[in-house]
Amino acid sequence: MAEIKVPELAESITEGTVAQWLKKTGEYVEKGDYIVELETDKVNVEIVSEESGFIQELKASEGDTVQVGETIAIVLNNTVKEQQEPKEEIKAPEKKRNEETKQAEEKVEVIKPTSDNRKLIASPAARKLAREKGIDLASIETSDPFGRVRAQDVKDYKPSPASNESATKEVKEKALNKEAASNDTRVERIRMTRRRQTIANRLLEVQQNTAMLTTFNEVDMTNIMNLRSRRKDAFQKENDVKLGFMSFFTKAVVAALKKAPLLNAEIQGDQILLKKYYDIGIAVSTDEGLVVPVVRDADRKNFAEIESEIIEYSNKARSNKLSIGDLQGGTFTITNGGVFGSLLSTPILNGPQVGILGMHKIQLRPVAIDEVKMENRPMMYLALSYDHRIIDGKEAVTFLARIKQLLEDPEALLFEA
Repeated sequence: MAEIKVPELAESITEGTVAQWLKKTGEYVEKGDYIVELETDKVNVEIVSEESGFIQELKASEGDTVQVGETIAIVLNNTVKEQQEPKEEIKAPEKKRNEETKQAEEKVEVIKPTSDNRKLIASPAARKLAREKGIDLASIETSDPFGRVRAQDVKDYKPSPASNESATKEVKEKALNKEAASNDTRVERIRMTRRRQTIANRLLEVQQNTAMLTTFNEVDMTNIMNLRSRRKDAFQKENDVKLGFMSFFTKAVVAALKKAPLLNAEIQGDQILLKKYYDIGIAVSTDEGLVVPVVRDADRKNFAEIESEIIEYSNKARSNKLSIGDLQGGTFTITNGGVFGSLLSTPILNGPQVGILGMHKIQLRPVAIDEVKMENRPMMYLALSYDHRIIDGKEAVTFLARIKQLLEDPEALLFEA
């Protein structure tokens, strides 16, 4: 017999959610077969069986939260498949139902501590019945020597008029409100995925724990667009990848970070951790939410290498093939809302980073060339959000102005160390 346990996922990840069982109880698996898909805060991970045999038991259901090191399945690791085929047992439907009910009664789960700090435990059947009746489990007395509340205890419960009015009023109101909402065909209740919950929590944490400000500028994209138009065919022929905008922005960000190193830092307690390497996160949108794979050592990569890596990450993200390592770290982030048509927005910091650059839609706007001449130019608004605790407005504005300068003179990027 072999236990399938949740493996170590990453330093910062201690639990996951069972997204999908790929094998069923009684099904034969070979060593190395994928048996379950776990959804973590960052990516989905498929766990393999370390033994060949039959799946004897699945210890978690889809949607359950499981901890690293927790046993989630049992594989009966017999070597002869034919001899270990599960024997069919003919049971009367009533007998089977009775056994399932009995098994459910025997399972217990910690609900919450009572007012005297005792841990309240109850069977699933008891919990279900209590919810249906609007009864607070903490108010039920049980004769079980271990203090477990069973379904029969819930059935036998007879609250006093006073306690019934005071103790269960809130429970009943919540139950009625929930029932009313569930019966409203105009409302659809959708469970948040673990990744969406994590995104929500992290964004809220950033808003609460940083002094975030945003400064704006705009860049004339004429020269970059002309350069791409002239060089795109030769670039693609030589490097087998298209010349996009992201390599220009990544290179410009690295050059600006070297002039404003605090934007490539992190706050740890009462210390500032200056990072003298440039791992640039590139935000990628997927159906399940935003992920930020990291282009490592972006200062050492050329335009083609950056473009190739970004394309590879985008493909992996959309096919759910990103690894934990692809997303860890990062010293600064670039996000591009312009691909969805955003004209202007305020990006939120990707903690613990202290700076993020937001790109936006390129749009023709009239620009004053001199005192008398106007031209329509392809313009893009840029937004830099930063943590004001360690970055002053002067440094933030200087950083953004440097990016504007380099993008409007893209050939200058070739001379940046």
